[in-house]
Amino acid sequence: MVDQALLVLRIGVLVLLYLFVWRIARTAIRDVRGAQESMIIRPGQGFDPLPMADERPADPMAEPPAPGRLLVVESDVLPAGAAVLLEEHEVLIGRDPHAAAMLEGDGFVSARHAIVRVRGTATSIVDLGSTNGTYVNGDRIAIETRLSPGDEVAVGSTRMIFEPGG
Repeated sequence: MVDQALLVLRIGVLVLLYLFVWRIARTAIRDVRGAQESMIIRPGQGFDPLPMADERPADPMAEPPAPGRLLVVESDVLPAGAAVLLEEHEVLIGRDPHAAAMLEGDGFVSARHAIVRVRGTATSIVDLGSTNGTYVNGDRIAIETRLSPGDEVAVGSTRMIFEPGG
């Protein structure tokens, strides 16, 4: 009976030891990957999505307004002066082959890094949980951020200037 109790006690200590080592390894991996920002918001609190801009019925004879664009200032993968046209309601930026701004070859850009949203005359950008973040005017963004004319958007090694349409 004593032998069985000692065996159960040894197994229990061994299980606790493995759990302890597993927890240390998990914490070390998380530290190496870097802290990821996370926000938990209760319903009814926090960020309100950008409202749709007032859209008046368009004159059928009028020429459609020119889309806004992100003009590349500096990049390791795109030529300076290249433009990402904001012709769709949502424009994907990343290494994904379907991205409007495909930054293949930039190791600091996620496949689905950020989305630029165009709602009438309002344009905003939201980071899609990328590892290295999206920056607007040098500040890392954690929520959907409205873009103003001349704002600098940085994704990986690529810096772009927002120019609204009109």
